[in-house]
Amino acid sequence: MTQRSTGRDRASSGRQAKGSRGLGTARMLRRLRPRNVPTAGRRAVQSWQNYRERQLTLLAESNRLQRELLDSSHPMHVHVASAQPARTEHGGTVGGSVGGSVGPDQTVSLERRAEDAAEPRRADGPEPEPRSMALVSPFYIGFTFALGALLAWLLVQNLTRLTSIFTFMLVALFVTLALEPIVRWLTRRGMGRPAAVGLVFLGLIGTVTAVLLLIVPPIAAQATSLIERTPGYLRDLGDAPWFNELDAQYGLSERLIQEADRLATDKDTIATVFGGVLGAAGWVAGSLVGVLTSFILTLYLLATLPTTKDAAYRLVPLSRRPRVVTLAEEIMHRVGGYALGQGAVASINALCSWIAMQLLGIPYSAMLAVLVGLLGLIPMVGATLGAIIVALAGLTVSTTTALIVLVYYVIYQQVENYVIVPTIMRRTVSVPGAVTVVAVLAGGTLLGVFGALIAIPVAAGLLLIYHEVLVPRQNAL
Repeated sequence: MTQRSTGRDRASSGRQAKGSRGLGTARMLRRLRPRNVPTAGRRAVQSWQNYRERQLTLLAESNRLQRELLDSSHPMHVHVASAQPARTEHGGTVGGSVGGSVGPDQTVSLERRAEDAAEPRRADGPEPEPRSMALVSPFYIGFTFALGALLAWLLVQNLTRLTSIFTFMLVALFVTLALEPIVRWLTRRGMGRPAAVGLVFLGLIGTVTAVLLLIVPPIAAQATSLIERTPGYLRDLGDAPWFNELDAQYGLSERLIQEADRLATDKDTIATVFGGVLGAAGWVAGSLVGVLTSFILTLYLLATLPTTKDAAYRLVPLSRRPRVVTLAEEIMHRVGGYALGQGAVASINALCSWIAMQLLGIPYSAMLAVLVGLLGLIPMVGATLGAIIVALAGLTVSTTTALIVLVYYVIYQQVENYVIVPTIMRRTVSVPGAVTVVAVLAGGTLLGVFGALIAIPVAAGLLLIYHEVLVPRQNAL
């Protein structure tokens, strides 16, 4: 019975398909009239897609009928096998004859049961729609690829223009995380968060102002002194015996005068000098704007840090939120602790260097001490660079003074590595030496000095994710 209905369904489906193909051909011929030639190609492609969709629909219907036929046959064999008579305690059978055979009535009943069992499968739901040919069309694929490449190129171009803004935001975030432990310390002692933020921010502004007052006046005084003494230096150079000998042999004075006259009258030289001055002024103005922007962002982030963190945590699914909050808080704690600890270590280095330079009589000790403190913020090489600069300044006094400076910094470096740093950094970060070197090199390559400053805390955060997330996940597999 099922096979005959299946045959009739197939025949009717075949006639519908032929009729559909005939109608599709007639529509195609009507669309290819001269007045429809401009849109004939597009309509032909659309008609071909419709034809393929109908073919896929017919194929899906045929597969469904075959699947129903197989599903209706399989339960019948199961019922026939399960309909074997069971023997009773007296040697008889239940539900069949003594010989265990199945009669005609039972066979018809089993077929009806098989049809009834197949009905729920037909009513499970509609068959999945066939995939549209538009999804695999070469026109569709090419257009999608070209559009995606264009959007990616535009995104990269716009992100490149926003590099400076991202840098300001990163600086502000790093400074905020460095100042947050101080704000929490003040709030734990009864001060409100707005008052604590204001006090800490005023302290930051005062520190930056003091550093600028220590650095800028000596630099300006030295630059003015150099400009005033330049004519005297040139006269001394002209009176030097070795210069007079070179001038007599090669005519250096005449050549220098001619070159100076040429540079003074050359338009390209004037444009280059003028452009260099404008470039320097633009760099200074951009740096001031960047510093001001970073200060404003730091103030806003420091004042709204709890609210900002809560809003960011709400983006995480609720099932994973506690774990993400724990890891994020730990990472921020380590980053802030490292920044604050590194600042304390650099400040101690600057203070000790200032005392040593005062005792040795090295000039410009305050400016050099500030420079040593700033260089001390750079991991691995900052303290060494500061020691070299102070030793070179000691050479202006005497060679003995420079040697004493070098001995002092060798001793101080050992004290810093084994006493000061372990005491201050005990609860902040612990990064292996190889990871530290690679992180500092990578950070310096990507973001310069600022990248080297934040490389170690970023590496510490990544190591925390490795130990707390990746390793347990791999162990659970």
